[in-house]
Amino acid sequence: MKHNTKNYDYLIVGAGPYGSVFAFEAAKRGKRSLIIERRSTIGGNMASHKEHGINVHDFGAHIFHTDNKEVWEYINQFTEFNGYINQVVADYKGERYNLPFNMNTFYQMWGVKTPEEAHEKIITQKESANITGIPKNLEEQAISLIGTDIYSRLIKGYTEKQWGRKAIDLPPFIIRRLPVRFTYDNNYFNHRYQGIPVDGYTPIFEKMYESDLIDVKLNTDFFESKDAYLTEFPKIIYTGMIDQFFDYKFGELEYRSVRFESETFESNNKQGSAVINYTDSETPYTRIMEWRHFDKKADDGYTILTKEYPQDWDKTKEAYYPINDEKNSSLFKKYKKESRKFENILFGGRLGNYQYYDMDQVISLALKAVKKEFGE
Repeated sequence: MKHNTKNYDYLIVGAGPYGSVFAFEAAKRGKRSLIIERRSTIGGNMASHKEHGINVHDFGAHIFHTDNKEVWEYINQFTEFNGYINQVVADYKGERYNLPFNMNTFYQMWGVKTPEEAHEKIITQKESANITGIPKNLEEQAISLIGTDIYSRLIKGYTEKQWGRKAIDLPPFIIRRLPVRFTYDNNYFNHRYQGIPVDGYTPIFEKMYESDLIDVKLNTDFFESKDAYLTEFPKIIYTGMIDQFFDYKFGELEYRSVRFESETFESNNKQGSAVINYTDSETPYTRIMEWRHFDKKADDGYTILTKEYPQDWDKTKEAYYPINDEKNSSLFKKYKKESRKFENILFGGRLGNYQYYDMDQVISLALKAVKKEFGE
């Protein structure tokens, strides 16, 4: 069976943001692309659908946030954003706290009212934990940032559920993504531009694919015809798992997976917050999303809640999060070196680069790849 029937310039493996941006930009330059996607949906993990007037994110909550003005203006050509600001509630065994860590959290935890009191509390707890020098693991990094009380209640259980390993076995950089503020500010992100598309994410990709120079085939697995694809297409943009591309020749990279359970209720407001994190180790899920609070759009009398359960990854599951510890990072370097031997294949996206990218980072990298590809 011939795959390159229309003399495509590019085969793009994966209909996520990296491949989709590349196809859109290539089409603007008169180049023809075929996008193949193993799933039945477009948009990668950004896929969404509408139910009872509610925009539901199919693969977990996606809040767009960036300081990159170029990326923000770029994505706004495909959609309008609603200005949603992420403000998360943490539940520890029935006690409720504000996230990210800020003066509201410190007041709820310790009753302190000034930044100076909060600083003193954290310093005292850090000293009591005997943490000196550069933190060696996630636990030491967390206690250095916010003390032992907040670490034990709001970080330890959640993080160990999320990653499936002890906090002392995780690298310190994972926790550095979390803001710590000494102001009464519950805005989860520090970024200037934030929001969620008013019609959800999938319409963004539908707009990207409007060109006659882009064809999309869903439910199509690259690996079922890998040799034929490699032979027939002059250039390939590959956004799948890099170790799978090379038949795991150096060994399997590790990932974490997630599964989602959604339920519809006859209610206008079930939990009072878009996101509640469950930070104890006993609760099997990490968080519950109530989608109608993300964009205030919903049919009257309906709400949809989704529970997010982290799980071990195996080849039957979706790979969501790369585990960028020392062992996996050194293994990835072998695959990266191997990938450079293929001049006609570009490895991109979260899985192709084995990196925990945010949406804006993926779009930025795709735009850079386009400029490089077309010598601009």
